Amino acid sequence: MRRGCPWVAALPLVLLATPALAAPALPAVTVQGADGAQTYSLSLQIVALMTALTLLPSLLLAMTAFTRIIIVLAVLRQALGMPQTPPNQVLLGLALFLTLFIMAPVFQEVYTRGLEPYLNDRMGLEQAVETGVEPLKGFMLAQTREQDIQLFLEMRGDPAPQTPAAVPLPVLVAAFMTSELKTAFQIGFVIFIPFLIIDLVVASVLMAMGMMMLSPMLVSLPFKLLLFVLVDGWVLLLGTLASSFSTAGGVTG
Repeated sequence: MRRGCPWVAALPLVLLATPALAAPALPAVTVQGADGAQTYSLSLQIVALMTALTLLPSLLLAMTAFTRIIIVLAVLRQALGMPQTPPNQVLLGLALFLTLFIMAPVFQEVYTRGLEPYLNDRMGLEQAVETGVEPLKGFMLAQTREQDIQLFLEMRGDPAPQTPAAVPLPVLVAAFMTSELKTAFQIGFVIFIPFLIIDLVVASVLMAMGMMMLSPMLVSLPFKLLLFVLVDGWVLLLGTLASSFSTAGGVTG
């Protein structure tokens, strides 16, 4: 597990390895038997672990490449004129595994710098969290626009940090989400243009032929699918999405 997917096991292992969470327990179930009542307790460690697992989807959306990818895929589906194809499950699965592919070096660095020293008792929990979050901050800083960070700093009333690494994490996450939405819409606009041109051409031809009762969307759909297949659209789109994420540690302009 440590070598294969350490980023998946990181949060549960931290909670399971924390001595402070192992001792206290809450009474959960009382079973009445012939020998009397037996009370089964629920460890606070398990409660904390279950609570942390509920936050994983939010962390996936707020701190990884998932948001940009799923928005671009949804725009592509709309541009093709097939709102239900591919289905949502396929798009979500594709976006999830592409996110893991893009984020794998970052997660590996989080494990190497933070989780592994903590599990080997070479680093305290607070220091491990502080060190382990630095690769994630570096990834988000590389995708975030400076004006978005400045906006949220002004909203909090905080002074401008001396270095990009000193940006508070709540400010960085909010600015990162805003930047990702803007970038996803920009990519979606570029994707939409060729299919929109096909729709306009087909609609103009049908109107010139007097076939106004025939839906232009129905006629243009095969041509859009043909164009997408001829240019090897899935490989081109996924490759472009993967390469659109900067690995530098600075703030974008």
